[in-house]
Amino acid sequence: MLKLHRRELLGSAAALIAVATTARAQTVTALPWRPDAGSPPQAVKPGPWLFFDANEAAAVEALADRLIPPDPDTPGGKDAGCAVFVDRQLAGRYGRNGGLYVSPPFIKGTKEQGPQDEDGPAVQYRKALAALDQYCRKQKGGAFASLSDADKDGIIGGLESGAAKLDGVDGQAFFEQLLANVHEGFFADPIYGGNRDMCAWRMIGYPGARYDYRDWVHRHNERYPNPPVSFMGRADWTPHKT
Repeated sequence: MLKLHRRELLGSAAALIAVATTARAQTVTALPWRPDAGSPPQAVKPGPWLFFDANEAAAVEALADRLIPPDPDTPGGKDAGCAVFVDRQLAGRYGRNGGLYVSPPFIKGTKEQGPQDEDGPAVQYRKALAALDQYCRKQKGGAFASLSDADKDGIIGGLESGAAKLDGVDGQAFFEQLLANVHEGFFADPIYGGNRDMCAWRMIGYPGARYDYRDWVHRHNERYPNPPVSFMGRADWTPHKT
């Protein structure tokens, strides 16, 4: 009977991998770095809303501005473009559950099991925003965007705690979804429509997609002095033709 020790087996496997790798090896030149050499994601273009209608957009902008209020140094969720980020995401694969298994049967599960219904984020947002509008008009006499900041905060607090009961919609689940998406829009690369002018990165001192900042990796509790960089780079990296 053939006996093969573990050490011999691993050694044989390593030799086979080395041979296979050598056979198809090719020279890759990565340096020197040059601008526009990569293939970044397609940038979000300014323009009209792709998913929200005007009333929905106004509500989401107002919600984002209360979840991330502006201060003298940093714009709030609205001016940072968080609603634009959410709009573009809902109009794309995220909104229609792209890449996820969405065939029945649909059985209500626990939160730990993730979404278990046939509605993707786009449908969920549309239903929740309509229910929120109905709730605000009934409770406060106007659409969410038209309310005072104090009333807006009261509505948001009710959604967060579950005290605000939306018709046919889990208001608490919508709050959690909205909060996560607004945070994503605020801190994501500006290429996706939020974090306008890298305002959130500037606020926290995040360097962004810089080519190299190894000199600063181990310098803790020091604010990084250089401006952040988006996937799209900086204007001064691209030579201008005259």
